[in-house]
Amino acid sequence: MAEKANATTYDSIMRELKSGNYSSVYLLMGDESYYIDKISDFIAEHALKPEERDFNQQIVFGADVTAAQVADMARSYPVMAERQVIIVKEAQNIKNWDQLEKYLEKPAKTTVLVVCYKNGTIDGRKKILARFKSAGVVFECKKKREYELPGFIEGYLRLHTKATIENKAAQMIADHIGSDLNRLTSELDKLILSLKDGEMRITPEMVEQRIGINKDFNPFELRSAIAAKDIVKANLIVKYFDSNPKTGGAFVLVPILFSYFQNLMIAYYAPNRQSDAEVAKWLDLRGSWAAKEYMLGMKNYSGVKVMKIIEKLRETDAKCKGLDNPNTPDGELLKELIFFIMH
Repeated sequence: MAEKANATTYDSIMRELKSGNYSSVYLLMGDESYYIDKISDFIAEHALKPEERDFNQQIVFGADVTAAQVADMARSYPVMAERQVIIVKEAQNIKNWDQLEKYLEKPAKTTVLVVCYKNGTIDGRKKILARFKSAGVVFECKKKREYELPGFIEGYLRLHTKATIENKAAQMIADHIGSDLNRLTSELDKLILSLKDGEMRITPEMVEQRIGINKDFNPFELRSAIAAKDIVKANLIVKYFDSNPKTGGAFVLVPILFSYFQNLMIAYYAPNRQSDAEVAKWLDLRGSWAAKEYMLGMKNYSGVKVMKIIEKLRETDAKCKGLDNPNTPDGELLKELIFFIMH
């Protein structure tokens, strides 16, 4: 059985599983479905031999079963196998969890019960969560934060290929795709398949050609242009996004700019805001190089201006979603926003 004390991260859970150590119960919950799927899929593929699965593996959905039915399935015995596997997908659709509490007090040693609870978590005040913790492994899968995405991209590529990736290329992918890890890894898989013999370093040009991200007109470059107060370049990028609806326009740019100025506001409170390394540490960035745009931003924007920009970003976001905006196009809202930021 997996040691509960150590099985608190995706990597530690996977280490135990790959070693053949299975807990009687897994509760996988949270807003990031990628890790929930990876863990449950691994258990489905490896906990039983192929010839054992027909009689000893059941995959059900929360909308189709009750907690009592899950408990009854888990209490049954395996057929000519060491264990049986019960996987409950979309478990957030189960309405009454109390009926599973009694089973969790003494889970069957011959059952591996995997509960996949997506798009949220079980209320920590409920007794059922404490029961899950005492019975086995509870793992909360949280969304990756924006600053964590380039590191995730580098790690994923390192795991699946010998190639490395330039910082700008990783940032381009992160800014373009965002924190949906299923979509992100799908694009990375395509990039890996496109690598030719001898290509050991992924560059912005390769990302542009093979993923379809323009290296000169993307959110990463807009953020850089705004930090440097490069009015011409910023407006060119906004014009490009407005002319190409598939890029996502305001719905892609506004959240990224909001995140930048929110962090810029925090940077003003760094104990030593003259030091790249100290600002990077204060903002929990991956290295002093990542603080460059914040150092530049603090030179070009006052704290008061940043506060006003954040308010303007909130206003623009609301208008892009149709609030207090009868007919102004998103492109015009973006141009107005950039003018406000730069002047």
